[in-house]
Amino acid sequence: MCRPGVHRARIRARLAPPVADDPRSTVLRAEQITDPVAYHGEGPCWSPTWGGLRWVDMLAGDLLTLRDGGTVDRLHVGDVAAFVRPRTRGGYVVGLERGIALADDPDGLPTALPELWSDPGVRMNEGGCDPRGALYAGSMAYDRAPGAAMLYRIAPDGDVQVVLDDVTISNGLDFSPDGTRAYYDDTATGRTAVFDVVRGRLTNRRPFAGRPGERPDGLVVDSAGNVWVALNTAGRVRCHSPAGDVIAEVELPVRLTTACTLGGPDLRDLYVTTSRENLDDPEPAAGALFRVRVDVPGRPVLPFGG
Repeated sequence: MCRPGVHRARIRARLAPPVADDPRSTVLRAEQITDPVAYHGEGPCWSPTWGGLRWVDMLAGDLLTLRDGGTVDRLHVGDVAAFVRPRTRGGYVVGLERGIALADDPDGLPTALPELWSDPGVRMNEGGCDPRGALYAGSMAYDRAPGAAMLYRIAPDGDVQVVLDDVTISNGLDFSPDGTRAYYDDTATGRTAVFDVVRGRLTNRRPFAGRPGERPDGLVVDSAGNVWVALNTAGRVRCHSPAGDVIAEVELPVRLTTACTLGGPDLRDLYVTTSRENLDDPEPAAGALFRVRVDVPGRPVLPFGG
């Protein structure tokens, strides 16, 4: 593993004018805490099993881990590294180009399982786990063809089922604190959807939040049930109450905000990954990791039971 140098920054949340269409909401500005170490940063995840914050440089096929002192470790796992989550038995699960791989050691190389599909035009894109230890892993076509992707449910015993079969860009997924709701982004729809969770299954999909022309990407749910959604191309993360109201926004100095998670010792650090994929206009900070302090803590990450 190589250790590219990074800059350390003092992080603080600064209040800015409220969101124009909701005077009750608060705007925070995130600050950069690494160099632009990723071409397409995605999937941040906080876990003490690997020492804190880990994310992916997706199209490089690398796992990135933020270490004490601000250094970043890089581990190459395949042609694509779509997401990473801890396992209940130790180690981690990582999304590869057309499937998943498992590692017993949090810093070791993973072993690939049989591919979930054979079409080389479709790749894995994002994943997350439910309270029962099942892994939800979604895909997208390289050419972003509408309806070409799927959302899979991989049970701890290895059983694989298709949950959604008409997906375009499968992105963030997380669950309410009581496990009765699941929030999900198929970016091309322009909105975040919500499901009821009944006996561990996703049912009754319906719109939760979103605005015309937006591109919701990764998301995370905090301990109060608020839903933080990274808005790709908008340079911001938006926080919705469980009722769907906008209660806060985080602004970043780059357009391609990709995903977010809550971590840190008290789970009140909101980490945001960014990308410079296919940018026509250079943005010096694109591909860096950002952080901002928030009032409501997150929750321990849900691990994969397999």
